[in-house]
Amino acid sequence: MPPALPRGVGRILTESADTAPFLRDWRRRWTGRTRAVVQPSTVDEVATLVRWCAEHRVPIVPQGGNTGLTGASVPDDSGDAIVLSLARMNRVRAVDALNDTITVEAGCVLAAVQAAARDAGRLFPLSLAAEGSCTIGGNLSTNAGGTAVLRYGNARELCLGLEVVTAAGEVWNGLRGLRKDNTGYDLRDLFIGAEGTLGVITAASLKLFPRPRTVETAFVAVPDIGAAVQLLARTRASTGDAVTSFEFLPRIAVELAARHIPGVVDPLDRPFEAYVLCEVSTARDDPALRGLLEDMLERAMDDGLAFDAVLAESLAQRDALWKLRESVPEAQRAEGASIKHDVSVPIAALPGFMAEATAAALAIVPAGRMVAYGHVGDGNLHFNVSVPLGEDGAAFLAHAGAIHDAVHAIVRRYRGSISAEHGIGRLKREALARHKGHVELDVMRAIKHALDAKGILNPGKVLPEPDTGGVAGGTAW
Repeated sequence: MPPALPRGVGRILTESADTAPFLRDWRRRWTGRTRAVVQPSTVDEVATLVRWCAEHRVPIVPQGGNTGLTGASVPDDSGDAIVLSLARMNRVRAVDALNDTITVEAGCVLAAVQAAARDAGRLFPLSLAAEGSCTIGGNLSTNAGGTAVLRYGNARELCLGLEVVTAAGEVWNGLRGLRKDNTGYDLRDLFIGAEGTLGVITAASLKLFPRPRTVETAFVAVPDIGAAVQLLARTRASTGDAVTSFEFLPRIAVELAARHIPGVVDPLDRPFEAYVLCEVSTARDDPALRGLLEDMLERAMDDGLAFDAVLAESLAQRDALWKLRESVPEAQRAEGASIKHDVSVPIAALPGFMAEATAAALAIVPAGRMVAYGHVGDGNLHFNVSVPLGEDGAAFLAHAGAIHDAVHAIVRRYRGSISAEHGIGRLKREALARHKGHVELDVMRAIKHALDAKGILNPGKVLPEPDTGGVAGGTAW
C-alpha cells in the first residue's frame, strides 16, 4: 500500500458520495472503484501527482466530462487506481483572433470553448451532442468527430499544439500556434486519440475560423441512404463545396426522438423512410446560397433522389432541426436496450454496407429495430439495433457479441474502421486485436512501452493483451 497522497496535487475526494459520479460511465455499463479522485487546478499539480504515481506504481485514469461511450474514462473495480479529474483546469488561457487560435485547458467544456471563440468573432467548429458537458481534453483524447467533420475535420485536425504531462511527471509544452512546423516527429499526434494511455493532456492550442454569415439548413426526405450519398455529391457541386454538415436519419430515429424528447416534432407533413439534415454555409453575406440549395433540391426531386424538403426560415427553426438530430442518442437510450456500432466506410460504400450489415443483424435478431444514422458526409454511421418491441432487454443483449462480430466483419471487408469517433476504451479493446495486424499492434505497444514503461496511464484501455492475436501476415486486410 503506497503512502498517503502528497500535498500540492489539488482537491482530493475520498468519500464515496463524492467519488461516485466519477466511477460510472455515461452508458451505465461500467462502474469502478478508486483510491481517490484528484482534481488539480494547475499543470504543476498534475505533474506532482503523476510523479508520485510513477514512483509508487499507482495507476491513473484521466477523466474529462465522463461522457465517453467506450469505458475509457472510468477505473476498473480493483480500487487500485486514482481518477485524475481535469474538471478544475477549465481556463481559457489566450485567444489570438489574428492567428485564428485559442489556447484552453483540458477541463474546458466544449460549449465554453465555442462561446469564447464566438466572443472573439470566430468559430470553433467542433460540435457534438454532449458539447454542454464534454471537455476539450476528452475530445482530443478520443479524437472526437461530430457533425462538422465534413467541412472542418475532426479534433485532430483542429488542434495545433498540446501541453502534456508525461508518464514520468514531466511537462511537455507543445502549445505552438503554428500551421507549419517540420522539425521532426509530430509528438502532438501521439497523444491525440490515445485515450489517456500515453500522457495526460492538460491544455491545447486550437484552430479558429471565420464565423459563418450565411447559413442555410434543409431537412430532406430521401428514398434511402444510396440517394443520400448521391444528394451529398450534388449538394457539394451545386454550392461550391459549401456543405458544413450532412446527416442521415431513418424514419425510426425521427419517431423515437419525437416520442421521448420534449419539444421535438416531425418537420414534414407525412412520414418517409429516410431523411437528410443538410447545412451549407459561407463566411460572407451570400443571398444566392439559398437559391442554389433550392434549385439543387428541385432537380433532385425531379430525378427521384428526394421526395420533400423544408428549409429553415429562422434561427429557431434551424435549432429545432438540429435538436431533432442531436436527440437521437438520448431517445434511443430512453427506448430501451440497444446494440451499438460506431463505424466508418468510404462514402461510396455506405449503401452496400448498410444493406449487408442490416441483413446480418436481422439474421441474428429478426425483430430487431434498425436505428442506423450518422454523418454520411464523412462515411461515419452509428449502426445501432434497438430491442424488439416487447422483448426482454437482457435476452436481446445476449446477441451483442454475435452482432458485433458480424457487423465488424463487413466493416473490414469494406476497408472501414470499427471506431470512427468514439475510441476504443474497454468496449472494443479485444475487437481491436481482430481488426489490426500484428505489425500495427506491435508498433502501438512499442510506443506505449516507450512513453509509459511502468504502465500506469489508463491501464486496460485501448491496447489488447499481446496473446489475443491479430490478423496474420502483418496486415488487417
